[in-house]
Amino acid sequence: MKKYLFLILMLMTACSSPKEKKTDESTAVFISDAIITATADAVKSSNPNVNQTLLEKGIRHAASLWRAEDGTPEQFREFVLANFITSPEKRKTVFKKISNYFESLNGNFNEITIDLKKILDEAAGEIDEIDRMFGNYSVSSHLSDDFYANKIAFYIALNFPYYTLEEKEKLGPGWSREEWAMARLGDIFVSRVPAELNQKIAAASGNADMYIADYNIFMGHLRTEEEKQLFPEDMVLLSHWNLRDELKADYADLENGPAKQEMIYNVMERIIKQEIPETVINSPEYQWFPYSNKAVKNGQTVEIKAEPDTRYAHILNNFRAMKETDPYYPEGMNTAILRKFSVEMEISQEEVEQLFDSYLSSPLLAQLGKIVKERLGRDLRPYDIWYTGFKTQSNISEDQLTAKTSKMYPNPSAFRSQMPDMLKKLGWNPQRAQYLAEKIVVDPARGSGHAWGAAMRGSASHLRTRISEKGMDYKGYNIAVHEFGHNIEQTISLYDVDYYLLSGVPNTAVTEALAFIFQSRNLELLGLKDNNPEKEKLDTFDAAWSLMEIMGVGMVDMKTWKWLYQNPDATPAELKQSVVNIALETWNKYFAPVLGVNDSPILAIYSHMVNSPLYLANYSYGQIIEFQLEEFLKGKKLSDEIDRMYSQGRLTPQQWMTGAAGAKISAQPVLNALESALKK
Repeated sequence: MKKYLFLILMLMTACSSPKEKKTDESTAVFISDAIITATADAVKSSNPNVNQTLLEKGIRHAASLWRAEDGTPEQFREFVLANFITSPEKRKTVFKKISNYFESLNGNFNEITIDLKKILDEAAGEIDEIDRMFGNYSVSSHLSDDFYANKIAFYIALNFPYYTLEEKEKLGPGWSREEWAMARLGDIFVSRVPAELNQKIAAASGNADMYIADYNIFMGHLRTEEEKQLFPEDMVLLSHWNLRDELKADYADLENGPAKQEMIYNVMERIIKQEIPETVINSPEYQWFPYSNKAVKNGQTVEIKAEPDTRYAHILNNFRAMKETDPYYPEGMNTAILRKFSVEMEISQEEVEQLFDSYLSSPLLAQLGKIVKERLGRDLRPYDIWYTGFKTQSNISEDQLTAKTSKMYPNPSAFRSQMPDMLKKLGWNPQRAQYLAEKIVVDPARGSGHAWGAAMRGSASHLRTRISEKGMDYKGYNIAVHEFGHNIEQTISLYDVDYYLLSGVPNTAVTEALAFIFQSRNLELLGLKDNNPEKEKLDTFDAAWSLMEIMGVGMVDMKTWKWLYQNPDATPAELKQSVVNIALETWNKYFAPVLGVNDSPILAIYSHMVNSPLYLANYSYGQIIEFQLEEFLKGKKLSDEIDRMYSQGRLTPQQWMTGAAGAKISAQPVLNALESALKK
């Protein structure tokens, strides 16, 4: 998972004093239009050559944030007259100073947060309650108390006002790099959310993270109804990532693979419907029979209790914490859905859903489904949304791959030591490879692994990866290479971007694209080659099939949050039933025509729905962007192009993509390539 400069800055500054109550005053306009107009006229009269558009926009934006506690309307007028910067040269000088201050604040807060969450995020011993308390503490949540009190927030809002997404798309192509960076500074102060509400969000998110990080299934303790053990005794898989990846790996096991896949699918259904016995989660004490849902301990069948809708309680806790902040945001970002899409992703939710619907409705996918059925030699099952047979690596035994990865990477330091060589294999020269690799550290992950970027130059990004005592298995390696791609993006987009406030990428989808590009070359990084003459065609099939799957889960996630806003007082049980219904409806509309199976809830298994609200749509855009970038990269030097693309910084997604590959983001290239491949 990626941490962004913009999001951290928003958490630091989009809040107000904890003493502020949710009253009409907290969101009402305090500075009237008459005061705004009179103040602007006063500035113009003494500075006739002032940029009037910038002046009026800045005054109006600062006025939207001003409350009674900040001073009288006359004091607002005096503040503007004393602090509006009329000289373009002076404005540039001040901007550079503010950039430096924010790099220090943001970077150091990020380092503190990493330290406080170390025991929660890394395999660093037992977690005590005090670890949770410190790890869930948002160290920056009260910063803006001082920023509004000492008027820094108003100074920035006045001189570097906020531009909407629509304005950025219209004006951005004509902006200089400096103007873009100044516009990103304007993104920081857009609302005033009480600090205690941001702390509630941090606590709900942290608790959901811990719930998911400890959601392990002891696979060696699962039994068929005939009491057969299918998985190794010591296999422990995290839901959903490791369960899904084991299911994918089992396509290569022609003897026991189908039985393993059916059992994993059954486990997933039990998790989604909260029928899983609470006692078998993260516990080796029981033998569990998923088909009959029976649990046995010491040879005796024991009475079990299902998990009490905990999964859905965490979703509700996240939703309610976010919804409580809605009144403190201006129109256009006053729901969590708007903030996730129009603000963070900078693509509207309606546009995302329309793109997903258009792609998932394509009749080409049903043709592809027939090919999958032919290749498997059987009717399709719901879990075949994760079919990996188009990847030539799926024909290589999981055990063979694990034997290689565990030998190469017995511990995190071994993986780190090999990172420069990996980068050289991808085209970077030795000096550049060393430069990038030395800015990344590798930590043992408590969960499945993630990438946490640095937030100031001089700091390192963190690659968290899960490695057992036996070394890194292939699943862990595959995830680690994906996260390595994130770290490379995090490094380039921080160290190689010309303005700090432009550092980062437009949204999560763009960093996911590079992570996918790295992950797709994981065999190459192991020194294995794919000489299949049909590789290009099979890669297209795989991209199209994978995009279908991830769009489906993203669609369920979006529809769930729409339902939550329509039913804010729902119970966990009611939410559970709704999520299951949404998953079934989405499946029957888009997936049943492709796979020939009705009524599967499998699209609701992703753990992101619990601990990363509304994140899943980013993966689809990541795959779309990856496909477009891969098409663009053909015949070009990958390393040079990645350096060029990711040093653009945080433009809007469409403008970034136009600069990167000469076209806007679209799934049509995938469908065009699929149609061509099907004809072959």
